[in-house]
Amino acid sequence: MRVPNGDWIAAGRKGLTICDATSAAFAQRLDWPKLEIVTFSWQKVLGGEAGHGMLILSPRAAERLLSYTPPWPLPKIFRMTSGGKLIEGIFEHETINTPSMLCVEDYIDALNWGKSLGGLDALIARADANTKALADWVAKTPWVDFLAKDATIRSNTSVCLEVVDPAITELAPDAQASFAKSLASLLEKEKVAFDVGAYRDAPPGLRIWCGATVDTKDIEALTPWLDFAYATAKDDLAKA
Repeated sequence: MRVPNGDWIAAGRKGLTICDATSAAFAQRLDWPKLEIVTFSWQKVLGGEAGHGMLILSPRAAERLLSYTPPWPLPKIFRMTSGGKLIEGIFEHETINTPSMLCVEDYIDALNWGKSLGGLDALIARADANTKALADWVAKTPWVDFLAKDATIRSNTSVCLEVVDPAITELAPDAQASFAKSLASLLEKEKVAFDVGAYRDAPPGLRIWCGATVDTKDIEALTPWLDFAYATAKDDLAKA
C-alpha cells in the first residue's frame, strides 16, 4: 500500500513524519519535504544484497534526538547521541560498525544499473509497466482481484491479490487459507514463481513482486500459470 500524496501532512507540523519506504524507494516518488525519517533497503527495487537497511534523518529529526531520551535501554549500535550531543561522525560517513564492503560494492553496482536505464524515471516506469501487465490480466480474470481495491493506494512493487470466486470465499477461513497456499505451492513446484504466498497476517492470496528488476514480459508470462494453478487447485478441491 502507498500514500498517493502528502498534502494532508501540514507544512508547519510540530511532529515527525516517519516513512517506511522499504518497497517504495527507487520505484515511487517520495515527498521528501514532508518526511523527517525514512527507512529503505536496496535489496528490494534494486535487487541488491539483503539485510542492510538505510536511515535518512531530516534536521528536525536530528534535533528531536537531542530533546528526547527514551525510557528504555538502547543498544549502542543504535545510539546517535552521546553526552547530550549528536555523534557527528554518523552523519559524516563514519561507520559505527564494520559493514561488508562486498555489500557496499553491490549497492554501487545496483545504483549504476539503475542509472544506465535512465535513473529514477526509468525505474518507476518499469515497476508501473509490470503492475499494469498484472492489472490487465486481473481485469479479465473473474476469480481474482487486487487486495487494495483503490488503485491510488495500490503498491506498484509488492502487489497483493486475493481470490474472489464465491466457491472459494464461501469456504471456512482455514480452507480459504489452505487454498491460497496451494496456489503458491503449485507455482513453486513448477518452478514458475517462488515465495508468492500472502504475508502470514494478510488475507489469503498471492503477492507478486513487480519491482524494477522484473521484466514486464515475465509478468505477462506468469499470468497463464496463475490461471493454471487456480484451475488445478480448484479441481483438486472438488475431488477432495
